[in-house]
Amino acid sequence: MDHITFLVAVVIVTALAFDFTNGFHDTANAMATSIATGALKPRTAVLVSGVLNIVGAFLSTEVAKTISGGIVDDTLVSPGMIFAGLVGAILWNLLTWLVGLPSSSSHALFGGLIGAVWVGAGSNGVHFDKVVEKVLIPAVASPVVAGVAALIATYLAYKLTARGRKDSVTKGFRLGQIASASLVSLAHGTNDAQKTMGIITLTLISAGALGHDAGPPVWVIASAGLAIGLGTYIGGWRIIRTMGKGLTEIQSPQGFAAETASTTVILTSAHLGFALSTTQVASGSILGAGLGRRLAEVRWGVAGRMVAAWLITLPSAALVGGISAAAVKHGGNFGTVVVALVGAAVAAGIVLVSRRNPVHANNVNDHHEVAVRTEPPAHVGTAA
Repeated sequence: MDHITFLVAVVIVTALAFDFTNGFHDTANAMATSIATGALKPRTAVLVSGVLNIVGAFLSTEVAKTISGGIVDDTLVSPGMIFAGLVGAILWNLLTWLVGLPSSSSHALFGGLIGAVWVGAGSNGVHFDKVVEKVLIPAVASPVVAGVAALIATYLAYKLTARGRKDSVTKGFRLGQIASASLVSLAHGTNDAQKTMGIITLTLISAGALGHDAGPPVWVIASAGLAIGLGTYIGGWRIIRTMGKGLTEIQSPQGFAAETASTTVILTSAHLGFALSTTQVASGSILGAGLGRRLAEVRWGVAGRMVAAWLITLPSAALVGGISAAAVKHGGNFGTVVVALVGAAVAAGIVLVSRRNPVHANNVNDHHEVAVRTEPPAHVGTAA
């Protein structure tokens, strides 16, 4: 425990805070379609998803090892750099949540970390070949693969059930969605919870508490799983609305197809150690499911804004991470405190603004747009 300094403790707490934002930012990946089709009630959906995210965190550590010893040089990384990178990731998660955009928490984390290490240790501290192999290529390929799989699955689902009674088909696929959405949640835990495990493990390695080839200890796995599970239960309703109602009108066969395609891609990548974006996979699956149903409306304007957010996520988080790292590097403990206070103030401001247009379990299916008002409504409810 001698290696657990105050700064290391701060980094671990900040990493778990990021994990919490990752949870509510990504709840939509598993449950948006099930909530939109009525397969699960909103509160039941987030509870099931939260529990299965915790379970999934214990199933694999391959992605965690990619983070802790893959994209950056752990011999050059300091806890201060990791802290700065996490600040960039958290702020980007909160900003995109505010406007209801399903951007990638994973790429926010990678971007913040890359920017902070680049500023703090130089370009040699970043393994750009690994970034391309383990992050950028999966980022391009995974939503395409998931979308094509969901398109084919949706087409087959409607083809095979064309002669069935509509109410029976709907009921059957809604039951299927309970299983498929649960599997997405389990897969999300095996992929996204590991990213925080990797960050905490990297911090412990940089502080000398673990060897350079060490995997995440059990307490790290458990705490990361619990943090992402709690965040998932909070709901992230703004992004659930966008993914459930904003991209396309989802029917139960489409929801089942999209969730099954997402699960397959996420679990395969977790096994291979690819730290892909589950948000991009789920969004690609929903778009594919929309294209797979004849006469279904796909809202390309929403899809375009979402893709634009994907493109700027990594560089935007890297910019904030780099600025934060410069403050930590040159300001020492004082710089770290300043970054923490500024980050907390910005985060609090974003949460306050969100309360002007609350989205919660009772209105998540009302309308597909998420707007930010400049004036508070007459009755302010609970926002999440």
